[in-house]
Amino acid sequence: MLRLYLAGLAILCACLTANAQEAGLQPILGQHREIIAESSRKTIKPAIDAIASSGLPQAQVMLETWAAKDVWMRKSDGLFFAGKKAGGRSYELTDFDTGEAVGTFEKSDLKQLKPNSGIRAMIGTALVQFQLTDPDRARRQAALQSIQRDPEGALLGPLRASIDDEPDADLKAQKQRLERLLTIGHDTDVGARVAAIEEMSDDLGVDVRAALNPLVVTKRQAAVTLPSDMNIAAVLQPDSEDLPRDVAYDLLVASDLAAPRVSADDNRAALAANIDRGRVGGVPVAQLGSAAARAQAYEALAEAGAVPALIPQADIDAALAAHVFFDTYAEPSPDVTAAAAHALERIELKVGLNQTLDLTLDAISLASIYFLAAIGLAITFGVMGVINMAHGEFIMMGAYTGYVVQQFIPDHTLSIIVAIPMAFAVTFAMGVAMERLVIRWLYSRPLETLLATFGISIALQQLAKNTFGTQARPLTAPGWLDGAWVLNDVVSISYIRIAIFVLAMIFLGLFLYIMKRTRLGLEMRAVTQNPRMAGSMGINPGRVNMLTFGLGSGIAGIAGVAIGLFAKVTSDLGSDYIVQSFMTVVVGGVGNIWGALAGAGMIGFLQKGIEWMTPSNTLAAQTYMIIFIIIFIQFRPRGIIALKGRAAGD
Repeated sequence: MLRLYLAGLAILCACLTANAQEAGLQPILGQHREIIAESSRKTIKPAIDAIASSGLPQAQVMLETWAAKDVWMRKSDGLFFAGKKAGGRSYELTDFDTGEAVGTFEKSDLKQLKPNSGIRAMIGTALVQFQLTDPDRARRQAALQSIQRDPEGALLGPLRASIDDEPDADLKAQKQRLERLLTIGHDTDVGARVAAIEEMSDDLGVDVRAALNPLVVTKRQAAVTLPSDMNIAAVLQPDSEDLPRDVAYDLLVASDLAAPRVSADDNRAALAANIDRGRVGGVPVAQLGSAAARAQAYEALAEAGAVPALIPQADIDAALAAHVFFDTYAEPSPDVTAAAAHALERIELKVGLNQTLDLTLDAISLASIYFLAAIGLAITFGVMGVINMAHGEFIMMGAYTGYVVQQFIPDHTLSIIVAIPMAFAVTFAMGVAMERLVIRWLYSRPLETLLATFGISIALQQLAKNTFGTQARPLTAPGWLDGAWVLNDVVSISYIRIAIFVLAMIFLGLFLYIMKRTRLGLEMRAVTQNPRMAGSMGINPGRVNMLTFGLGSGIAGIAGVAIGLFAKVTSDLGSDYIVQSFMTVVVGGVGNIWGALAGAGMIGFLQKGIEWMTPSNTLAAQTYMIIFIIIFIQFRPRGIIALKGRAAGD
């Protein structure tokens, strides 16, 4: 008997559901006809919710048509249809429930629904529950983005229901993450919210902090007794560091728990408004320069009822003592706020550690750029003792060489592969020519060398301006260097800077190989230590100096290609790096490649550290860095790693 009863009940429920679906959208639309026709953002929400929650397959079509402003109401019976222009001023109407055309009507017989941007946004939110299970992946992705922009508790159920059937692994992960975030802010189950908070407490995403921060927002209040139905964050004592005395009394006044005080400005205004025959409250105006006279005059006016009475300090003390002051959470659940506060503490600690890591990576990246720019100078200045003020222009020439190569080789990867040896060849030849024509006549004359190379740098800059113009020229990196390596929402570094770091390490190894394993390196070290002795052993010091200067210039050209991938290629490019290059070599230790590496690291970390402390003033950061380096050189004039032996004496 029981089985028959349950079977009958199931059949009855199925029939009722079928009848409801057979009724279609028109009864629902008719029930909300007035507010739909009015199209007011303030009143339209019940109609949109009724359509979205109807469970009818045509509900999605109707909402999409409505958002597109293609819904028309027939004035004769108040029914709603999808309209399509048929010609002239007539429209063909289609029924939402049957999908069949119901005829063509004149525009005068119809009323078009024109939802404003606010209503379209509400419709878009309602459509999300349909789009979450749409066969089109792009529409499912758009639905998730819509939830992220405007999270609502009503979307939590449809989002959860769509997770298990999501075929795309990436979208499924996004849905699971978004479900956790919505659970934190909108789930009615406190236990589920606490569990979601604990699960996301290791996530450094900005969206996680955006979901947690509203849970710990507090409001300062005052009352006669401490309320028991509020989530109290802290109880405050008046006249403390957290709650100064004046602030506490102002809070009482704002809460209508105490009479307002008369401010100094109000006091002066009241005195000025009550001047009578040169007196205020019986006190001559000429005597109002003292605080005591002003107080006497104001008290007289208060006794006469002309102004509000002053609040005595005793009354203020009594009012403060008679009330309690406290901060309350906007979130009513203590368990949720405690979990959110603990999670934010953990996240802030990890964010701080990751910011340190990100700053370290930035410093290493900057140090690799300075090292790459200074390798050539470490050879010419550190080994040969030549102050080459045109070193920055060799960097600029390398960058322009890369630009010219890309004009003939459109493939960016191949062009960079060709540009690196081409830049070396061009700047090597230029360096050799400069050494043969100018530098070799000025050895042991540093002042003349400085002036000569400074003049050459100006000439090279002007030549570049005349050849390429004053506008920046593009040196485009290969596509595989686009973007950045992102560890999390805090730590990231661009692939170009990673490539420059790798290139700097390659040239460090190449330079060490040349210096330690080749005949040129042996001769360079010999000439550096004692040119006359090297000459007596059959080494040609002039040839070695020429090749050394050419090698340093060639490496500067390669550095220009690397720097041009992220910096503007202009005639002034070298000027931005010449000072840092000299500082790198001098601070690290003249004539020592390891010193140049240490100097680049020190300057890179120092500059990034100072920029972090003064983020809004880059010029100040540069100034502080130079001052620090000047002080450092006073204590270590030979740099971090000083030369030893006879070379150090020179």
